[in-house]
Amino acid sequence: MSSLLWGGCRIVSEIKAKQNYLGYLKRAADANSVEMAKKELEKAVTEIERQGLTSGYTSILWKTPSEDVGFWYNNLKTSLQELQNLPVNSSPLEKSNMLIKLRETLLDGGKDGDSVTYPAGIQIYPNNGLFAFWGTISIILTVLFFLIAGAKNDWFDS
Repeated sequence: MSSLLWGGCRIVSEIKAKQNYLGYLKRAADANSVEMAKKELEKAVTEIERQGLTSGYTSILWKTPSEDVGFWYNNLKTSLQELQNLPVNSSPLEKSNMLIKLRETLLDGGKDGDSVTYPAGIQIYPNNGLFAFWGTISIILTVLFFLIAGAKNDWFDS
């Protein structure tokens, strides 16, 4: 039961992150105008700040660059400032270059196509340690349950 609840919480956290900020980052990357990109990126950054996702690491045991929340947030914030500071009378080439740069900042290319760049585990941050502990305990309890149930029902004597 604990494992199912843990999995359900992870799924809900993933959905909420997509609804609250990751979806807006994808829309900003896909925007065809600076104004649209700025609007979507503002929504994402505002929500990221509201949730306090501005510093720290999502990792538990060691700190790696790919899990640096502060770098990710500062990169987004800087991109938003660049969009806001782009003169209204900029040339189409300048606007296009800004959108290309933004897309490269917000997305990572992979074998399955482009995906939004974010630190692994950001959906459950700052509770990553709690979720790791909960998941570990759930796995141990599940294994113990099957071992005890198997011993009582002679599953292993066949």
